[in-house]
This record gives sequence, C-alpha cells and structure tokens, in this order.
Amino acid sequence: MDLLVLKSGTSYVRILDDGYELVNMNKASVYPINQKTIVLEYFQSLQKELELLEIKKLILTEEDYV
Repeated sequence: MDLLVLKSGTSYVRILDDGYELVNMNKASVYPINQKTIVLEYFQSLQKELELLEIKKLILTEEDYV
C-alpha cells in the first residue's frame, strides 16, 4: 500500500481543522495515492511557510512476523 505524506525537514505535517502542526511520523496525516490532488493543495498552501516542505510516498508492506 502506498500513502502520501507531507514532510518538512525531520518533521511530518498533521492537518488540523484550523491549520497544521509538525509532528512525528506516527501522528502525521496520511493520504492514499488517489487523493493526490488534496495533498498537492495542502503542499501549495503551506509551501511558503515551510521552506523544506516535501511530498513523500510511504510504502507499507505486510508480512508474517512469526
């Protein structure tokens, strides 16, 4: 499964109703690839505030542990 996330430096972006906050990966807002338009809109709106802002693709895999 591939997901999109916004990252600024070493922090990730969590989208809130009234803005955003920089968080660790486990609290970041993540989006499926088919919502790339929404991610691009967030990216464009935050790009001036967060100079190091990037869109990253997270690739999740599942396998047996034991």
